[in-house]
Amino acid sequence: MTEADLPAIRHFTSAEGLALAYRHAPGTGPLIVFLPGYMSDMAGGKATAAMADAMARGQACLLLDYSGCGESEGDFADGTLTRWRDEVLALIDHAGAGTADRPVVIVGSSMGGWLMFLVAEALSERAGPDALKALVGIAPAPDFTDWGYSADQKAALDKGEVWFEDNIYGPEPTPYHPAFHNDSFRHRMLSRGIAVTCPVRILQGQRDPDVPWELSLKISDALTSQDVRLQIIKDGDHRLSRDSDIALLLSTIAEVSA
Repeated sequence: MTEADLPAIRHFTSAEGLALAYRHAPGTGPLIVFLPGYMSDMAGGKATAAMADAMARGQACLLLDYSGCGESEGDFADGTLTRWRDEVLALIDHAGAGTADRPVVIVGSSMGGWLMFLVAEALSERAGPDALKALVGIAPAPDFTDWGYSADQKAALDKGEVWFEDNIYGPEPTPYHPAFHNDSFRHRMLSRGIAVTCPVRILQGQRDPDVPWELSLKISDALTSQDVRLQIIKDGDHRLSRDSDIALLLSTIAEVSA
């Protein structure tokens, strides 16, 4: 299946008046919601593979671009966990899901894994724990503005400066903005605990240069859920985008969706 075979990109107006891009494949079962990583979008290989597989199985799936990313309106410099969390919740509502009658399976990659936990907590609080079928994290990175930032980076961001970091995945450096940094303080969760009780599956590469595999153990300890399974891919990197990695991801999503 090619991108042309996926549902057309549509737009939803956010509370801030921004046109948010999304693809929605209708179907049965819990709605799969894929949350991309930092500066990523719904055109990525894992996201499109998840939707294609869901469509082949007749399961509903939602892909989206956060404001300031991909095909969505907005300035990336204004993006924060709070804003993106609320956008995801609004799009889940728009898709008619996130309730006990129509639960969701949230899949979060890297920063999207941090956002996954925040969205899950919000859904559980407002609609009850049955609004969540399961969570699937791909190298989830909660609190990365704490453990993932250097002292110089934190100091620059605290002063309101943009920090640019070399990007091993592309030619342009990765910008980190004060708005995201400052907002992240209110969403630190490894020390306070993650109030999620649904099944959680974590896929983590042991050769990940960005998210240490040991972090997944801390996430497991922080989760309220007792149904947590961590799968370490010994030769896996951060992206986990090889054919074998994606096959594992798809089988994991299908398993927790049943």
